[in-house]
Amino acid sequence: MSSNNVLSHLTFTTRVAKRAQYEALEFSLTTRGVCVRNTSHANPTEHEYLVTVRDGIPIACECPADDCYDGACKHRVGVAIRTPLLQAAAEHAIVADGGTQIENKPETHENDSDTDQPADCDCDGLGGVPCWPCVRADRDLPDR
Repeated sequence: MSSNNVLSHLTFTTRVAKRAQYEALEFSLTTRGVCVRNTSHANPTEHEYLVTVRDGIPIACECPADDCYDGACKHRVGVAIRTPLLQAAAEHAIVADGGTQIENKPETHENDSDTDQPADCDCDGLGGVPCWPCVRADRDLPDR
């Protein structure tokens, strides 16, 4: 989901959007969400809040502004506009909840057809290490 799609799920003011972009926000993934620290303040640790991400959308923040005002706070918007961070948070949440992260794995050596396998392949005798012909052909290691 791109940041534009995520933003369509949030309501926020222009002021919040600007602050989410220019304030010195630092982000770290936790098992519960994204920890956002505002290092623009003299005591950044006093301005550190957890943003909860569900289904790729920053749905809540522990900051006072998210609780007191209508719309998303700058921390939620800050997470939403940083697509790689948002994607990492969503993937991290899946794994932390005991789910399985889906990876796009190429087919293994064992599933390759004979026509894709170099004629001089000797992987079977190398204990899981690819032979040079397969390395040169950019083939994947078998899962063992």
